[in-house]
Amino acid sequence: MNSYWLITSFFLYAISTAIVSHANNQSNEAPTLSTGYEQPGAEPYPASLIKKIKQMEKKRKSTYQPRTRHLNSKGEAIYTNRLFLESSPYLLQHAHNPVNWYPWGEEAFAQAKRLNRPIFLSVGYSTCHWCHVMEEESFEDLEIAEYINKHFIAIKVDREERPDIDGIYMDALHAMGKSGGWPMNMWLTPDKHPFFGGTYFPARDGDRGAGYGLLSILKHVHNTYQTQTEQVMEVGKSYSDSLNDALTTPTNNNIVADNIMLLAAQYYKENADTFYGGIGNAPKFPSSTPFQFLLRYYKNTADEAILNIVKTTLNNMAAGGIYDQIGGGFHRYSIDTEWLVPHFEKMLYDNALLSIDYLEAYQLTGNEQYKNIATQILQYIKRDMSSPEGGFYSATDADSLTPEGEREEGYYFTWTPEEVEQAIGKEKSQVINAYYDISEEGNFEGRNIANTPESIAEFSSAKKIKQQDLIKLIKQSKESLYKYRNQHRPLPLRDEKIITAWNGLMISAYAKAGFILNNSSYTDQAIKSANFIFNKLFINGRLLRSYKDNTAKHNAYLSDYAFLIAGLLDLYQVTFDIQWLNKAIKLDGILHRHYERKSSGGYYMTSDDHEKLLSRKIPNYDSAEPSGNSIQLMNLFRLAQITGKANYTNRAEKTLKYFSPQLEQSPMSLSKMLLAVDFYYSFAKEIIIVTPENNKQDSERFLNIIRHRYNPNNVTAVLSEGNNMKLQTKTITIAEGKKTIKGKTTAYVCKQGACLLPTSDLATFKKQIESKQ
Repeated sequence: MNSYWLITSFFLYAISTAIVSHANNQSNEAPTLSTGYEQPGAEPYPASLIKKIKQMEKKRKSTYQPRTRHLNSKGEAIYTNRLFLESSPYLLQHAHNPVNWYPWGEEAFAQAKRLNRPIFLSVGYSTCHWCHVMEEESFEDLEIAEYINKHFIAIKVDREERPDIDGIYMDALHAMGKSGGWPMNMWLTPDKHPFFGGTYFPARDGDRGAGYGLLSILKHVHNTYQTQTEQVMEVGKSYSDSLNDALTTPTNNNIVADNIMLLAAQYYKENADTFYGGIGNAPKFPSSTPFQFLLRYYKNTADEAILNIVKTTLNNMAAGGIYDQIGGGFHRYSIDTEWLVPHFEKMLYDNALLSIDYLEAYQLTGNEQYKNIATQILQYIKRDMSSPEGGFYSATDADSLTPEGEREEGYYFTWTPEEVEQAIGKEKSQVINAYYDISEEGNFEGRNIANTPESIAEFSSAKKIKQQDLIKLIKQSKESLYKYRNQHRPLPLRDEKIITAWNGLMISAYAKAGFILNNSSYTDQAIKSANFIFNKLFINGRLLRSYKDNTAKHNAYLSDYAFLIAGLLDLYQVTFDIQWLNKAIKLDGILHRHYERKSSGGYYMTSDDHEKLLSRKIPNYDSAEPSGNSIQLMNLFRLAQITGKANYTNRAEKTLKYFSPQLEQSPMSLSKMLLAVDFYYSFAKEIIIVTPENNKQDSERFLNIIRHRYNPNNVTAVLSEGNNMKLQTKTITIAEGKKTIKGKTTAYVCKQGACLLPTSDLATFKKQIESKQ
């Protein structure tokens, strides 16, 4: 890689030494303006492309609003590029930039080869604040757009639709010694090899205090590519080879020892913020604290320090501005240590995972506040993030419009005391402003992020208000404030594409809520989403990644299959409808055939018949989203326990062996995989409940005992005697031979193939599931 570092150094040196020359040699020539469908500095569009754009214009009709400042006197977009033909909200945000954007595809790479130009690849997503900033500053700028169009082939990628592309080039960016993030901007050879990159760049030298702006960097990358072409090609190829080298892992024949749990717990103890919660300093991401692992560790060890980390974090997040106190749901992360000032975008996957965290914490501790937060998240998702067809939308934006028509981060979510008074009246507002810490001076750019520095008990005592009256006032006021902000402020942009993986996480959340809270409406929501996925995103025997505008597209990734399988297993555990277990088994079969590394364990992100890219990545890191390997490993262990079939255990152990060296070196990097390790060593129980024929509801007496106890690794199967049971035991072999005793519903509690005496007595059943034997 010496040539790589040589060329990187050259880029930096060229930029740093040529700024004066660049400033003294600026062209005074004005950028060319578009006529019709031409982009400044770009080749004219072929007639076939213009025809497609015109057809799409008719299809979108008058409801379509172009997102650009380049409009004619009729309010129509002056510029339109190929992204106009896409359905991704992120790509459509850039469809009317003067940049001649291409979507990722062979057309773009063929053009790069034909014109011998490097590729300018820009990756982001629709609710990304700094993506919006760079679009406004650079991609709407005519001079910058014309330079890109004359010297590069520009490609836009939605990282949420194409995590494979994002993952490869993010790895490249990290290898360049740079921190990752979005927007990610990379320069590639026409053969897709990366040779230079970064994240956000301001438009010009000196902007936002930066030394070099995008225009300078574009010029020097272009000059370097033209004068050092062979070197650039060599560096790109050398780096691409290194991506594949990184996938080579020594053969490992041992499974990580169970003391890895202690090592991981010790890390979280040493790095936890014991006052505000969370791990480390600002910015703070909820995903940095693996609540589910810590809850399991506490159950196994009764280590109060671990439980305190969880409670302190959950309590402070729920009280802070990272939680939308008015509308429910969590923002993506907090920019401070106190969880007060969030980055205001809301992601579906964050809220799915956090609702499960709060549900499990409620199940373990009995704290009603945790149940309330979980139910408020689920209410928010159903109300604001659910499609009429049954799927869940992806995200909402951090930015929203001010009364002046400017996009501003967080405006929709913030308040003044006067606005609260207008919404609920003067008398109520005095209490509510105090409760939500809303003041004249504000806590965020002259406005206020609602937060609750005092609990209801503390506040009611200090203000001498009865708790019952205060709770009633808060509930009524929240509803009025929610309606007020929707009526008086433009809503943040909502990304309405439906991602299979994230829907799988949300199915898990609703299914778990349905079981733990014994609420069929949550279960129904999970069923509705699962049916949607199989009706719209399971085509010709394979899953697809995303759905929008009545169209499903993109091959599904490991996470799509793994997260959906987990959701289906959770759905089975609340409905005991064998169809969901069978569907999970079917999806696992597809993973086994097309994604699994059968020789040494683990799974590729992409299938064996996916588009050929520079490398075939093996996801091995749990970040804001769990890695597909972590979730699939748990799926295999759960399938083994539910079905009683050893092949699932064999495959799981092979995968666990593959990841054991990484777990031993850095267990925190695979915090969700620690759940599977805990499952493996816990020897959890199988609970089979057999009811008389056509009396499945009688199982509720036993299920009520299970749902009020935190035993996350146990699995349960409910079957009714009769022909249906014979069919089900073909899949659930652990239920073979189980039957009712004296015609009464009978429970069998088993562990590692050995069962305790069957019982129809609830007190005995309670003792059996609580026993450590």
